[in-house]
Amino acid sequence: MRLRKLADRAFTLACFASVLLVLAPLFSIVYTVASRGARALSIDFITSLPAPVGEAGGGVANAIQGTVMLTLLSMGITLPIGVASGIYLAEYGRSRLADLVAVARDTLAGTPSIVAGVFSYMLIVSRWGFSALAGAVALSVLVIPVVSKATEEALKMVPREVKEAGLALGLRRWKVVAYILLKEAKAGILAGALLSMARVAGETAPLLFTSFGNQGYAGGFLDPCSALPLVIYVYATSPYEEWHTQAWGAALLLMLAVLSINLAVRRVVRG
Repeated sequence: MRLRKLADRAFTLACFASVLLVLAPLFSIVYTVASRGARALSIDFITSLPAPVGEAGGGVANAIQGTVMLTLLSMGITLPIGVASGIYLAEYGRSRLADLVAVARDTLAGTPSIVAGVFSYMLIVSRWGFSALAGAVALSVLVIPVVSKATEEALKMVPREVKEAGLALGLRRWKVVAYILLKEAKAGILAGALLSMARVAGETAPLLFTSFGNQGYAGGFLDPCSALPLVIYVYATSPYEEWHTQAWGAALLLMLAVLSINLAVRRVVRG
């Protein structure tokens, strides 16, 4: 009995130590970004355009606009394709084609982000130039597998009796999927979409090859645009101390945005 108690306490202590090892880097990152980013954070920083090199002040309003544009456009591309492929694999995928689609999706999920940027560069930028559309396409390549997998798993979690009840009432299969199964699985699908949005907002590598950056506001989806990850990368690697401070401020804004999305995911899943 004593040996069992010692083993139980040792296991509990090991679990507690593992939790601390996981949380320590997280709290260190949050504390560092919050303490340094708070120095730059202000209304002027959020609403102003970047200032010329050597001048004090300036902000990241153009980067905020670009991040919103890229996120909305990429999700507009991702959701129809991801949800449709997830429905196909969950409800109609009983063939070699479905196996091929599943393998392709899993392979695409492991694609490095910089490869997605090069793909969009060859597909769009080499022909029509840098644009927010090119950046959104690159980001969509990265998150379509996430939405597809979330949709498939959410549909599989719907009780089989629900689908059978709809079919027993004489509904066509596509109506059962559209009006019953998707309604039951909407929380899981929405959670996958929000997680994809969080990843889209924080990607940097694909944007170096596609949206390129812009010191002003983007006039449309076919113009180059800035984004918070791009600003962080450019400012953090510059030799100017003022830009370093603004890079921390942009990092804090991005961290708050991603944190808000993750909290929304938890609320949706619990609901």
